[in-house]
Amino acid sequence: MSSGARGRVVPVVVRRLGAGVLVLWGAATVSFLVLHLVPGDVVDTVLGPSTAATPALRERIRADYGLGDPLPVQYLRQLGGLLSGDLGRSYQLGLPVGDVLAGQIGPTVELALAATALALLIAFTAAVATAGRGRIARAVASGLELLAVSVPSYWLGIVGLTVLSYRFRLLPAAGDQGASALVLPALTLALPIGGVLARVVRQELDGALAQPFALTVRARGASERWLLLRHTLRHAALPVATLSGWVVGSLLGGAVLTETVFARPGLGRVLVTAVTSKDIPVVTALVLLSAAAFVVVNLLVDLAYLVIDPRLRAEGAGV
Repeated sequence: MSSGARGRVVPVVVRRLGAGVLVLWGAATVSFLVLHLVPGDVVDTVLGPSTAATPALRERIRADYGLGDPLPVQYLRQLGGLLSGDLGRSYQLGLPVGDVLAGQIGPTVELALAATALALLIAFTAAVATAGRGRIARAVASGLELLAVSVPSYWLGIVGLTVLSYRFRLLPAAGDQGASALVLPALTLALPIGGVLARVVRQELDGALAQPFALTVRARGASERWLLLRHTLRHAALPVATLSGWVVGSLLGGAVLTETVFARPGLGRVLVTAVTSKDIPVVTALVLLSAAAFVVVNLLVDLAYLVIDPRLRAEGAGV
């Protein structure tokens, strides 16, 4: 890497890391405040739903967990633990939060990666097949993309279960055993994301095909397919990279519903259980994990711009 390119990369990394610290602090603060406003007593979570406790026992639990301290004290104690790498212990399970997340993150990452691959495959296949085509082909593609975006994920999941699992018995209905059990959940997550990305990619491809460089490539005798695949796909990569943050949010939000519908283990189901039981350490850790994912993705997107767009590299070379 040239000194100019390094001079362009270092400020990007420093700026994103600084913003990331603020994002993580804000996420921890908001989750703390919101969870303390939710109705319910944390002591009930610690005791369990079927446990009858005396007032003395309840007060003892409050003292042991510091729940009787003023909110500013609890907030500072939580921040201090997070800064030292201590995520705390789950009120409901009694286990270290890190162990709880470590046991469930694998299925969620597997689902997210599979859904991302499917969404990109759907988007680029549909966009390349319809870019520069006639009005009818574009209208049909736009209608299908709008349908994919408009239909709720849980409804897609239920329809997939009804048709492919219960009716024709082609795919498993629940669980996470084997690749076949991943197909329906990943497709349920991927279709809405793929619909949005396909529309964006096709618009960028159409715009690139109308640029002067496309006329030059055609004048050299290149076919439309070669022009599309070799020269214009680079233009479609920038908006896809820009939407990466939205994709991550869609995957995290969709995982909650998808893992519930398909009875899959994962962080989505852990989050639902933790929120309903007011398990503050687990919810806080999951919020911070989501915020960290956004920070990392945005940093990678900024660095990807330098690789994809030669104009940015040229600016860096002049630094």
